[in-house]
Amino acid sequence: MRENYRNELKAIKAEVVDIGRLVIEMSRDATVSLVEGDVDLAERVITADDDLDTRTLALEERTLETIATQFPVARDLRLLYSLAHINIHMERMGDLAVNIAKATRRTAERTGPRTLYDLIRAQGNLVHRVLEAMLEAFETSDLELAYKLEEMDEPIDHLFKQFFRELSRLQEEEEIEWASSMVLASRYLERIADHAVDIGERLVYMVTGEFEAFDESFGDEGESPAS
Repeated sequence: MRENYRNELKAIKAEVVDIGRLVIEMSRDATVSLVEGDVDLAERVITADDDLDTRTLALEERTLETIATQFPVARDLRLLYSLAHINIHMERMGDLAVNIAKATRRTAERTGPRTLYDLIRAQGNLVHRVLEAMLEAFETSDLELAYKLEEMDEPIDHLFKQFFRELSRLQEEEEIEWASSMVLASRYLERIADHAVDIGERLVYMVTGEFEAFDESFGDEGESPAS
């Protein structure tokens, strides 16, 4: 009986890892779609969110059922609550990837300064690195790597601020309208990375039982949900 319980804990964690891989793919594809004006790729990201929502909801129900039927305590209870918490972050990162894909719809027929495309591409590459590191830290319980996530997030924040400096140089109304969608996309990329940092924070708690707040706060969302 307890062997089945242990296997269930491993299966729940493995599903979180698989969901994380889907989120990484969605985030990467959304960024590529925006930079390359690839509406078809953007639509695939938007469609993938249905699968993500289904899986995160199923995982939430599975976690709650395990807690209700197995009465976990101490480390196991902390593990299950942490996995449920991380699952929420995964779902929200997927929503942000969808928001970026929807920005592709708005901007694909227009062109703007190459500088802003380059900033989005650079930011997307950095976000991808953070997400890969986040998932590796989670999968292997690597606390050292979890602590590094906040440091890895800093250049992403700087690139987001640089967007506003570039925006102030634009003069034509069409350029400004186009750039506003790009700035929002940059903000969504920044928030995806922030969620990854928050997952790192939860990982530390999951492994050590000690809650250590990183600088990023979960409550300051600053994003509109995908619809």
